[in-house]
Amino acid sequence: MLILCIIPLKSSLMKSLLFVCLGNICRSPLAEGIAKKIILEKKLNITVDSAGTGDWHIGDSPCHNSIKVAALHGVDISSQQSRQVTLKDFQDYELIIGLDDSNMTNLNKLGAKDALKLGSFGYKNEDVPDPYFFDGFEGFEKVYEMIESCVTQLLEEKLHD
Repeated sequence: MLILCIIPLKSSLMKSLLFVCLGNICRSPLAEGIAKKIILEKKLNITVDSAGTGDWHIGDSPCHNSIKVAALHGVDISSQQSRQVTLKDFQDYELIIGLDDSNMTNLNKLGAKDALKLGSFGYKNEDVPDPYFFDGFEGFEKVYEMIESCVTQLLEEKLHD
């Protein structure tokens, strides 16, 4: 006699993720690129995108220093284009991640119900600072390292929930 045992797949496995910062030209493109690299390495099937709460950079490429710091770490974000977050994003993406308190406030005002702050993953709920407020390229390196750490922790936690 053949007995079949059906084990349900984990239904809470994350399938889509959106990173949101202010202009979508430095922090959220880095988070998108880092997440895509990790997802590719782990052979996962997760859709990742990024957006900004502001509209003044729509259609722009990520800033030069973000492209440069990403490339130094083997991440190519040069083909990304800035876009503004939309209400449809809240339906299309399972997980919305803001990069600082201001982004979280804007996301909540727009109606994002369960948005999370990236810094809550391994960084004591700190904001991921805008690298333009640092002097020189070192700020971009510091922000990259923080984003990489938080994105890695986020994926680990959300893939093992």
